[in-house]
Amino acid sequence: MTDTNTRVNAAGIDKEEFLRIGHALINRLADFYETIASRPVTTAETPKAIQEILGNRSLPVDGSSATALMERASQLLIEHSLLNGHPKFLGFVTSSPTQIGALADLLASAVNANVGANILSPMATAIEKQTVKWLAEFIGLSPAYGGLLVSGGNIANFTGFLAARTAKAPKTLKEEGLPGLSSNMVFYCSRATHTWIEKAAVLFGHGTKALRWISSNADNTMNTNELDRIIREDLASGYQPFLVCGNAGDVSTGAVDDLSTIAAICKQHNLWFHVDGAYGIPAATLPEHEPLFKGMHEADSIALDPHKWLYAPLEAGCILVKDHQHLLDTYSAHPAYYNFEGSDGVTTVNYYEYGFQNSRGFKALKVWLGLQQAGRAGYADLIREDIRLSEHMYDFAVAHPELEAVSQQLSIATFRYVPPKTAMSPDHGEAYLNALNERLLNELQQGGELFLSDAIVQGKYCLRACVVNYRTSMQDIDEVMEIVVREGRKVSELFMPGL
Repeated sequence: MTDTNTRVNAAGIDKEEFLRIGHALINRLADFYETIASRPVTTAETPKAIQEILGNRSLPVDGSSATALMERASQLLIEHSLLNGHPKFLGFVTSSPTQIGALADLLASAVNANVGANILSPMATAIEKQTVKWLAEFIGLSPAYGGLLVSGGNIANFTGFLAARTAKAPKTLKEEGLPGLSSNMVFYCSRATHTWIEKAAVLFGHGTKALRWISSNADNTMNTNELDRIIREDLASGYQPFLVCGNAGDVSTGAVDDLSTIAAICKQHNLWFHVDGAYGIPAATLPEHEPLFKGMHEADSIALDPHKWLYAPLEAGCILVKDHQHLLDTYSAHPAYYNFEGSDGVTTVNYYEYGFQNSRGFKALKVWLGLQQAGRAGYADLIREDIRLSEHMYDFAVAHPELEAVSQQLSIATFRYVPPKTAMSPDHGEAYLNALNERLLNELQQGGELFLSDAIVQGKYCLRACVVNYRTSMQDIDEVMEIVVREGRKVSELFMPGL
């Protein structure tokens, strides 16, 4: 007789093996965290070398031991990755992820909640609602803001962009599309805005000609006089302005636009005010930085990324909207095969109605746990220290005769290596210094001791350091700057104009 209670299961792992694998993995990760500072930031292996290490065999027909597979996977990733949790990783805006966030991802994956509809994820939905509320409170907004967790800044900004378009476009937009509009919809941002807005122009059918680039001031903030003038010109020419994006910490220098003035301009012309705070908006929790973010409360939508300055593991972005009904107006649909309505008289939150995704992973758990582990005060101390370390880096460059400090805002510092005048010839001008620092950055990134990125500031090619790393210390900053000078001397000795 066939035993109907058993099944051949190639995908399963029994309890004892699961315990062995899990304990071994946690032990290895604990050692990884303990030794991360002594490891290279990156091995700088070429794609070809990585492929050779991984191998190029065909998809296996027969299965393998889960224990052996996890041992190899952990070895591959730990020994052959760029370690953005390293205390000397200061490139881009990728933070050092917390251990509690990593454990949260394991728990979320194990339960496997689909946070697309409340009936599919009752507790996960409630936790995401609370996380959105807490994020709004954290940066000083009303907890009444609605929103949801998404993958990162691009999708957070896209989500707000389309909500703005739905709110400001004629009601015929959903049926007739952009060709049915009587006037072209246009939108505005500064030259310092992240490339997501160009993607939005292309992907959502407006075209890049609908994007109005507003010039930046010397400090990389938007020229609000020019913004107001161009909006007026567009209105007089028959265009339909609908959105202005202000930066709350641009990715190159950390600049925060004059949000208060932008808000007033938007109110005057009945435009949607969106703030891209993916990186910088958490600094609004610091009382000493509150004036920098004045006007933020007037925003109709705000993008922020907990996987940036709240140290959550990738992926964790968030869009906050002053009136959550705008998200429902944009994304909600009710096909016959969705039976997701509540039965207790309470309005049900089904997150598939708030954004792009129907099936959604449980991104909120790691943010929710992190906010509780550190608390508002703990996060404020961490963010404040990141800013202090960035200021110290800038001051180091100011004081050093072979470094030029260029900018410092929030936790981003930019600077460049400048050889002593005795090593410079008359033809060593700005073009030479730009090329020299580009070569230097490439050498630094390949060297494995540290990791910086680049920024073009006022025409200068700069080394850029963004401190969103709770492992980084003052000693790390001093050592980073000393390495930059040491390698800068080496590169300048070999570097000739035109190479």
